[in-house]
Amino acid sequence: MDPLTHALSGALLARATAGKTQQAPPPANSNPSTALPLKLRITAGFFAALWPDLDFALRLIDTMTYLNWHQGPTHSLVLLPFWAWVVSVLLANIYRRYSWRLFFVPVCLGLAIHIAGDLITSYGLMLFAPFSTERYSLPLVFVIDPWFSLMIIAGLIGSWLCPHQRLAAIAAFIGLTAYVAFLSTQNHKAHTVANSYIAANLLTPDSVDVLPQPLSPYHWKLIIQQHDRYHIALVHLNKSEPTNRNADGWFISQIAAAYNPVSVESWQQRNRFGNNHEQDNAVRNAWMQPAFESFREFSVFPVLASVDNTNENLCYWFYDLRFEFPELPPSFQYGICWQPHLSQWVMQRHRGVFYID
Repeated sequence: MDPLTHALSGALLARATAGKTQQAPPPANSNPSTALPLKLRITAGFFAALWPDLDFALRLIDTMTYLNWHQGPTHSLVLLPFWAWVVSVLLANIYRRYSWRLFFVPVCLGLAIHIAGDLITSYGLMLFAPFSTERYSLPLVFVIDPWFSLMIIAGLIGSWLCPHQRLAAIAAFIGLTAYVAFLSTQNHKAHTVANSYIAANLLTPDSVDVLPQPLSPYHWKLIIQQHDRYHIALVHLNKSEPTNRNADGWFISQIAAAYNPVSVESWQQRNRFGNNHEQDNAVRNAWMQPAFESFREFSVFPVLASVDNTNENLCYWFYDLRFEFPELPPSFQYGICWQPHLSQWVMQRHRGVFYID
């Protein structure tokens, strides 16, 4: 989920859980050591919900290190109390009138809502780091969802208009809960579509995954993996007729048109190591090179993008199907390249459209 939505969700949760004594203006003779003002509580929730994404600093090392450790230890439930203490101490050093203990609860809430927000996206969190690096996800919402963000913003605006009532914040969370429940039904429908395709084609898949897509809660990518082959479909779960894709149309409408009604046969097959059987062994050999280990750890649905064979080097380029969207080049493309002057395999990065690439 995007950082701004994370931060606003932390502020909203801090507001929704504020006690009655925090909703009213504090008495002039109140003791700051025993009560945290509402504004500071909301501030604590806001900044705490930003904290886990400080792992973005790993990009200073390199992008692949960031990709492998993003949503790692900073998103761990095991480490949440430790991070809450760190953030609380930092806030107490900024607002010196208040003990770090007063910040601890709203900071915990901010960290928890960030983890929950990322858990329902597709990337996957290391919930039990440092004891396990296994990633967990419940892919229900795309990383940028305007409906999700707007409900949070509406709750904060309502809270600002009625500063002594938390009803607007609570109502916003009820709306968010209902929206997530709705997305869960769409996830189930997408799985039903995938299972129908499996039954019709007598497949014995290794895995079946449905991933939320941009622009609409009805947009889903279906990925059925069978050995080294992927069966892929882009579906719109609430559309009866396909949309004509106009090359001269608006860019956003072109993306939306790529998602077809369930009734339209739109499945495609992709081979992990490409369709050229003559070079299959060479691609597999390159894929397994030690220099490419970090990309293998990162990728969930890797697929060969292209092969570059020049006098200078030989490169096999891969990307992950999770980061391929209509009308856009895939993000996070990496190649394993043989460089004759070094007599070794080297991993190279392909710069993409977005700065994160």
